Amino acid sequence: MRTMLTIGLILGLTGGVRAQPRDVNYDESKVPAYVLPDPLVMVDGRAVTPAEMWRSERRPEILRLFETRVYGRAPARPSQTHFEVISGPETALSGRAIRTEVDVYLLGEAAGPKMTLLIYLPANATGPVPAFLALNFFGNQSIHPDPRITMSTAWMRPVSANGIRNNRATEASRGVQASRWPVETIISRGYALVTIYCGDIDPDYDDGFQNGIHPHFYRDGQTRPAADEWGTIAAWAWGLSRALDYLELDDRIDHGRVAVMGHSRLGKTALWAAATDERFALAISNNSGCGGAALSRRRYGETVKHINDAMPHWFCGNFKLYNDRESALPVDQHMLIALIAPRPVYIASAEKDRWADPKGEFLAARHAGPVYRLLGERGVGVEQMPEVGKPVGEMVRYHVRAGEHDVTTFDWRAYLQFADRHLKGG
Repeated sequence: MRTMLTIGLILGLTGGVRAQPRDVNYDESKVPAYVLPDPLVMVDGRAVTPAEMWRSERRPEILRLFETRVYGRAPARPSQTHFEVISGPETALSGRAIRTEVDVYLLGEAAGPKMTLLIYLPANATGPVPAFLALNFFGNQSIHPDPRITMSTAWMRPVSANGIRNNRATEASRGVQASRWPVETIISRGYALVTIYCGDIDPDYDDGFQNGIHPHFYRDGQTRPAADEWGTIAAWAWGLSRALDYLELDDRIDHGRVAVMGHSRLGKTALWAAATDERFALAISNNSGCGGAALSRRRYGETVKHINDAMPHWFCGNFKLYNDRESALPVDQHMLIALIAPRPVYIASAEKDRWADPKGEFLAARHAGPVYRLLGERGVGVEQMPEVGKPVGEMVRYHVRAGEHDVTTFDWRAYLQFADRHLKGG
């Protein structure tokens, strides 16, 4: 009960303003002096040149550091995965879309763990289309009022305002998050939308890793992940890769042009998914903050200790060793963005979302630039944080918009323009 109360305070489960710890720093003058690890210097001190050295040595080194110190090592792709179309394809959204739902049996067993993909495709498509793939917070039925979307039966955080009763979705949950999911707009621009409830993969609470996907990979006698093994964010990212496994088999979707997108903790997940799975063509982080796009060493807004205390299940056990010791981390989040290079990545902040540290998100995007340059691409391309509402950057793009922690029309307009440029050559 104490854990769930803490989660409620931080996330605002009642729909109100989030209560935050009293020791949060929102004063730039109190940001400690820090030195960022250089993404182009090996742990043994060697400079990373030429570009092939990034690919063969430094990138694997940084990836291992994030795996063992931050997110945790995830299992390999299962040898057996089973896919079953449970509804559709059928016409939806007044004839503008084709809706399909697919169950993904993650271990190939009907009695084992599964997740459900909700897929909307443009009805007028004449060939494979690019797609946005994203996890959602309250079940597939929450993203749109379409009454034909299958109601999730999985555990959910108890947010009554979102139609959740006794940790389960009700009919009142249909479309409650639709403002964050402009399905008709995405479809009209020639993209598919694929979404999955994150709790299908792992429930978002500290249950000691007894539910969700983790126990299915325990060794004999193991009862929780080892200190360097996957937490919930890594599990969600692993699930996104399993969704991409399915999309590779769906000839209606161009699996070489799939953008992975996420908001808040699911923005952290999207970045990690793109870092660990290079099949994702583009990554979008919306207000991802600490453990996502924001630099940990700034200790502005949410810190490593805050996030580990409130959400001990999100990261691997070793990440807790850096509570109040961010300077001892061998990595910082600019290096996470660099792992996505040379692929395009969009980092977005909100002006009033100081908890997620907009400036720290911009700086992480900027400091990933040397890796993009080494690989022949342009990153953010500016030294100073841009004005509110003025996106900047090429392969690494950034904006800070007006408003709170949310996904808005402004954000989606920017993401679609970015995708048009990089996934359609526009």
